Amino acid sequence: MTKSETDRARAMGLLARAPAALLEQLYPDLPAHTLLRGPEIGTVMVRGRQGGTGAPFNLGEMTATRCTVRLGCGTVGHAHVQGRERTHARRAAVLDALLQTDQAAALSESVLAPLQRTEATRRDTRAAKAAATRVEFFTLVRGED
Repeated sequence: MTKSETDRARAMGLLARAPAALLEQLYPDLPAHTLLRGPEIGTVMVRGRQGGTGAPFNLGEMTATRCTVRLGCGTVGHAHVQGRERTHARRAAVLDALLQTDQAAALSESVLAPLQRTEATRRDTRAAKAAATRVEFFTLVRGED
């Protein structure tokens, strides 16, 4: 993967994981665009690995919404989001397309940066809650050795 592909994948993931209300608040007005696909609601198979490293297995299905749009300039954007939020998928697809244009730098500052901060805060809060329940086990040497 090239750097631009990696950056786009990160941005698409961030847009997909973002709360729909926050994404709408950060970018309320969508530019003119044409729907190429969707937004369509369907299911995807979620795969897991035992212990995080074992052989993959089918964990179950998850509801997802996908959307593909084309801007007036011809740039195409795609989005897949968890759940049934059609407007979230549409907004994420439009933003994916816009991030491929000359508006990318401005959108990175106004949309992606706040989403990254929100995600980091949510992740830190979750980690702190998990750390609060951590139990440390220790053993005493019994002298039989």
